[in-house]
Amino acid sequence: MSQNEYPGYLSKEEKLIPIDDPTGKWSELTLLPEWEEEFYDVYTVRKHGKWVMLKALKSQYASQPKYQQMLEKEFDTRYNLAHPNIVMVNDFEEVPGIGKAIITDDVYGYSLRRLIDEKRLTPKIVHRLKTQLLDALDYIQENHIVHHPITPDSIIFTEYNENLKLINVGYDQTDSLSEQDTEADIESYGRVLAEVLDNLPESLPRLRRIADRATSRSHPYRNFMDLQLDMQRRSSTTLYIVLAALIAIMLLLVWLLLDLK
Repeated sequence: MSQNEYPGYLSKEEKLIPIDDPTGKWSELTLLPEWEEEFYDVYTVRKHGKWVMLKALKSQYASQPKYQQMLEKEFDTRYNLAHPNIVMVNDFEEVPGIGKAIITDDVYGYSLRRLIDEKRLTPKIVHRLKTQLLDALDYIQENHIVHHPITPDSIIFTEYNENLKLINVGYDQTDSLSEQDTEADIESYGRVLAEVLDNLPESLPRLRRIADRATSRSHPYRNFMDLQLDMQRRSSTTLYIVLAALIAIMLLLVWLLLDLK
């Protein structure tokens, strides 16, 4: 995308917001209502001509110390995360007209919520949920990150290669996760997967069973490693069946050729 192009993921509801910055550092500020949270607004903006994203407190909370500390704690947590499927946090600074904001890499793409609503799900997206999302959530749990539930609104797929990125992930870092925190992550993954499966034209029974297991109260998964192993076993089983069928066909062809001689 050229420096003069508007980001491809913006919807019709989003529009430029005037920003008074005589230094010229900040320009083309745009609110992204699709990605807002209870206490935060999310924006895209140019910083020194480069597109970045901002996460800042809504105006009604911006002057309250309680919420200011909450934003600072989230920055401290997210700044230490480094994973290819989690949007990278770069800085925490004052933005004219917005106040203190978390500055992150920009993501040229579309939320999973939007792709579901617009019926634009692809096999590659399903594959990313089976691999990249699981890997990112496993990383989050390994780093003892407590966060709000993962939803289709917090999952972004990049515009060109459909790579998965989680936004607004970090909330707080603890010495260890409780069993309830781990359960909540697994259940939220199951709910996301189930909603995607509900909106696919074809039936994927193996993935459906995993989604049902993840959201049930008696699921067998202690952590995401268990879930990944279950996903891999199911994929391996399919591969073994295909290989066995190919071997059987080859043996049959060999037998026919020998019989013709």
